[in-house]
Amino acid sequence: MSKVLKFSADIEDMNKKSIFDRRGQLGFTLIELIVVIIILGILAAVALPRFVNLQRDARIAKLQAARGSVSAASALVHATAFSRAGIADTAACAGGGTADNVTGALGTVCTESGLVNMVFAYPAVTAVGTAGILSMAGLTGIFNPSAADLQAEGYTYTVAGGVARFGVIGATTPATCFFTYTQPPVANQAATISGLSTDGC
Repeated sequence: MSKVLKFSADIEDMNKKSIFDRRGQLGFTLIELIVVIIILGILAAVALPRFVNLQRDARIAKLQAARGSVSAASALVHATAFSRAGIADTAACAGGGTADNVTGALGTVCTESGLVNMVFAYPAVTAVGTAGILSMAGLTGIFNPSAADLQAEGYTYTVAGGVARFGVIGATTPATCFFTYTQPPVANQAATISGLSTDGC
């Protein structure tokens, strides 16, 4: 009987000893810390390129959305101009002015937001501040956006002759992250919207 009691006392001593030994150990060992740092480094090396690609994909998606808006706006103005058959509106348009609906070299069409300038029944390429393809595309919540409004939405817009160039802010090489809209140079020719250039996005 004494052996049984002695054995149970040994177990209690072992439990007490292991508890007291653990109390003296605080923090992590150097090897544990190095292993954690290596794991974090590997995760960062794998995740960072994927994150960068997500940003590029987001810029391309934004550019595709803008191209879709420009394409829809061009088709809408063209259809509206021909449905009105060159007959001028009798009522003033929102924001003032009356649309002439002329499908020739210069004309205007009325929208819910205001007059849009046309060239051969397609939205005209105009500078920022003059209603044309930029206003019709609706890239911002403002009908006739300023350069600051465009920047706030993450877009760039430049004009050279009858060609408008749309881009996105944040592209790694803006010169190769864009699409263009070209107003028709002559009658009976459609406006041209280029494909996306995404090399620099």
